[in-house]
Amino acid sequence: MSPSLPSPSSLTSLSQEQQFQVLDTLFEPSPELHALMAPILANQTFSSYASLIDAVGGRMSALSAANSPTDKAVLVGILGSHPRLGRPKVAQSEHISELSKKEQAQLNTGAEELAERLRLLNAEYEEKFPGLRFVTFVNGRSRDVIMVEMRQRIDRGDAEKEIEETIQAMCDIAKDRARKLEQASRI
Repeated sequence: MSPSLPSPSSLTSLSQEQQFQVLDTLFEPSPELHALMAPILANQTFSSYASLIDAVGGRMSALSAANSPTDKAVLVGILGSHPRLGRPKVAQSEHISELSKKEQAQLNTGAEELAERLRLLNAEYEEKFPGLRFVTFVNGRSRDVIMVEMRQRIDRGDAEKEIEETIQAMCDIAKDRARKLEQASRI
């Protein structure tokens, strides 16, 4: 069964479990994101999913600006919840949502050599930026294009900029998911 979204204005009336399911659908499952957003989801009404996603992005950006090691750990937990790009087979212990599988389908086609290059780039990225995963809004782009972007971001080596771009990519992905799910519910 495909995921669906309730009306954004109804979020405050949902159980916490249902609220977290919405977050998991838009982003990826993350206990840190649940903890960060639980008070907001319980008390703030959103007129659109874009406004909810902007609120999540704002909270993540605030964590990135904080000097607290605890805040940084929460942020890294959220940012590290995204699956690695181009994973041909996900380990039993690694969760990947149905939406991520669909979004990454284009990356999982092609030569084994390209798949290995992507695997090596993922490893290099994660070594350069401990705790992070490379996240980008794939949006139908080819594996080659994504790998060029990965190389540029690794070579840039700017951890703060990387966190900003990852937050933005997660929000772009979430907005695209919300848009697609809302369109599908109208059909």
